[in-house]
Amino acid sequence: MDDSEPDELRTQGQAVLDFLARYLERVHEMPIRPKVEPGAILRRVGDAPPEHGEPLEAIVRDLEDVVLPGVTHWQSPGWFAYFPSNTTVPSILGDLAAAGLGQQGMLWATSPACTEIEMAMMNWLVELLGLPRGWRMDGPGGGVIQMTASDATHVALVVARNQARAHASIEKMVVYASDQAHSSIEKGARIAGFEHIRALPTDDVFALQPETLEAQIAEDRRHGLHPAFVSSTVGTTGTTAIDPVRKVGEIARAENLWHHVDAAYAGTAMLCPELRPLQDGLELCDSYVFNPHKWMGVGFDCSCFYVADRKPLLDAMSILPPYLRAEAAETREVVDYRDWQLALGRRFRALKLWFVLRAYGAEGIRSQVRRHLGLARSFAEWVDAHPALTRIAPVPLALVCFRCAAGDAATRALASAINASGDLYITLSAHGDEAFIRVSVGHRHTEPRHLERLRDVISAHMDTQN
Repeated sequence: MDDSEPDELRTQGQAVLDFLARYLERVHEMPIRPKVEPGAILRRVGDAPPEHGEPLEAIVRDLEDVVLPGVTHWQSPGWFAYFPSNTTVPSILGDLAAAGLGQQGMLWATSPACTEIEMAMMNWLVELLGLPRGWRMDGPGGGVIQMTASDATHVALVVARNQARAHASIEKMVVYASDQAHSSIEKGARIAGFEHIRALPTDDVFALQPETLEAQIAEDRRHGLHPAFVSSTVGTTGTTAIDPVRKVGEIARAENLWHHVDAAYAGTAMLCPELRPLQDGLELCDSYVFNPHKWMGVGFDCSCFYVADRKPLLDAMSILPPYLRAEAAETREVVDYRDWQLALGRRFRALKLWFVLRAYGAEGIRSQVRRHLGLARSFAEWVDAHPALTRIAPVPLALVCFRCAAGDAATRALASAINASGDLYITLSAHGDEAFIRVSVGHRHTEPRHLERLRDVISAHMDTQN
């Protein structure tokens, strides 16, 4: 190592931290969507790398000059689009420490700290969220940090496929989910080789119907197919619909299907005991995923994947070439997380999760969730009272979905008007042929005044349409 590197890290590291601090101080003043044309950033970066190295000072300056003009400001308090993707100071510092330590935690032997802090975080979250105690790392199941919920879902599908191979060929296996399930179910199923994917119709609150699932399973069996996997969702992406986890779990047990529960968004809310009935029946599921990188203040990426029994997971995922053999692993006293995911290598994601949970504590995160729930419900009440707006779904969490009573064109025009404001951003979605607006309340700095601003923009636009 060059003797100057530590000093350069101190100097330029401070410059990067100063840039980030200034960014967080003024992000609320910036237009949420960047005003750049496609290709603008690409042209600024250039077609070829430099032949000779550049001073780090120049590279750091380009964060302001090249990067920032093309950034979409997910950290703005006016962000109501998609779901939240919050970062926080403890998360930033945890990521920085992980980058500096440069760990590759594929095996316990390649980084005991990386492995064991992750194991501890999986145990902490079992306790914090009221998850089944068998999911702790000292139980038959356990947890692992994946990159995204999509990755976790893909792993669950691969494990289900491996289990079902004893009874049927892949060509006959069937995957089930509601027509409101995340697209990662279909994508993961296709990648895993499943040919039969059932998107089942939902009820009037967009939830999976157990009787529909049972009927489809029976029909598939009559046609010589083999039901292998079913996914329930706690908080769908479209409307935060809540599937009946217990009833689906009972069907899965009776029919010998792998039951995966997707709580990517809603999982953090289970810090609040009063919300845990939304996912009643978790003891009947085989795998579960939620994303601390959505609502917990842990920066992307950090997705927690649990299994009720780790043996099927390891049976499906473990391959041990000679160069990965380690003496500690042979004793069965350690966890090698490479066997819990598709990739071999893995980053020290647990460090930022550890930083966040320690810095805010359960009560700090819990109070933030409850504050967002209150803001969303207050906004939903305003929508319900507005004569020209119609709410299309319940509000079990912090997402409000509504449309204009005047129809699709009016709804799309309203969405455009909100996003044109600059300081607000929402997502336009659709159910069937009907467009609707999603307002997701979840940024850590969103306050009542930001919802008031949203109401004012909506009211002003609606007044111009009369």
